[in-house]
Amino acid sequence: MGDRVLSGIRVADFSRVLAGPYATMTLADFGADVVKVEPPAGDETRHWHPPVDATGQSTYFGSVNRNKRSVALDLTDAADLAEARRLAVTADVVVENFRPGVMDRFGLAYEDVQAINPAVVYCSITGFGTGEGAALAGYDLLVQALGGLMSITGEPDGEPAKAGVALVDVLTGQNAVAGILLALRERDRTGLGQHVEVNLLQSLLSALVNQAGSTLATGVPPRRLGNRHPSIAPYAVFPAADRDLVIAVGNDKQFRALAWLLGVPGLADDDRYATNASRVAHRDHLHAELEAALATARAAEWVERCREAGVPAGLVHDVGEAFLFAEALGLEPVAEIAGTDAAHRSVASPIGLAAPAAQYRMPPPLLGEHGGADWLDRDPAHQGLADHDPADHDPADRSKDPA
Repeated sequence: MGDRVLSGIRVADFSRVLAGPYATMTLADFGADVVKVEPPAGDETRHWHPPVDATGQSTYFGSVNRNKRSVALDLTDAADLAEARRLAVTADVVVENFRPGVMDRFGLAYEDVQAINPAVVYCSITGFGTGEGAALAGYDLLVQALGGLMSITGEPDGEPAKAGVALVDVLTGQNAVAGILLALRERDRTGLGQHVEVNLLQSLLSALVNQAGSTLATGVPPRRLGNRHPSIAPYAVFPAADRDLVIAVGNDKQFRALAWLLGVPGLADDDRYATNASRVAHRDHLHAELEAALATARAAEWVERCREAGVPAGLVHDVGEAFLFAEALGLEPVAEIAGTDAAHRSVASPIGLAAPAAQYRMPPPLLGEHGGADWLDRDPAHQGLADHDPADHDPADRSKDPA
């Protein structure tokens, strides 16, 4: 039990829905003891169904809550709130994604916990920060709109489009993990924790990379191009005789190889297509030429020819096909956990360590499954602050506050 990367790290997880639970599941996969604190009604995603898994549990909830313990606490109840505070001040990490000010009302804000537990790493996840944006609801769709992602997603003559998954929440969860691990590393050096803050809007702006960079450099915001790339051509989805495929040409050598394998070698010598810059300038004509050639054979045949010629190409898979493809590459993309009623299958961690690797020990918990009189002290692998008694300290005594 003690050979996992994060063994001995206890996480008090007050987060719900997606960004926070995604972050804490990542920590749990590598050995942290994550205690998920849920209201009596449970995390909202427990009720987001269909679909459900073989145990009848929401697949949305299950996708981000494996390897965790669940306790149900009503923070408006004095006894339950005392238990929540006891967890927070004996934790190495606290994660919360309430609106700014909510944790303050319960005496669970960073300042409250840190006054008793100066080594705590406290991560707050918000939609738009704690300033002027504190009152805005942090829904992924709203952030995709306000953060500019929808303005560059979709067809040029169509409406703005969101990504097919709550991508901003996932990106923010990854940033939360990075911030927590950085703070734990700093704690190793100084013995002190700190407040980690991430928000959905800045996570999205950072993830816009080249699109954000071009806007800052030129003052001109990019426009929607559908599946085309603003700086590379051909780099798009194309129809073949039976289904769609993607061709992602990154340099002139690859384009010349593509022209030859499609049986139109003259395209590579055409001044309109000889360089990437000229191909971008004439992409509409180029795409028409390529579509005519690609219509003569099945997509899988073109993909195979492209691979043999060193041209990046692939079928447009559905999600099921994507898992089969990853399995065919030997990537082991599915994690299986033997649950109480059925094997729980979920997406394996994308983080590969030679040793110790991610481990899948526990299925997503039932609501309050790990509650009870001694719930906080049940994990013998935790060697952190389990014996720390908050009653020995005065929360109002800021003389212990290293800040």
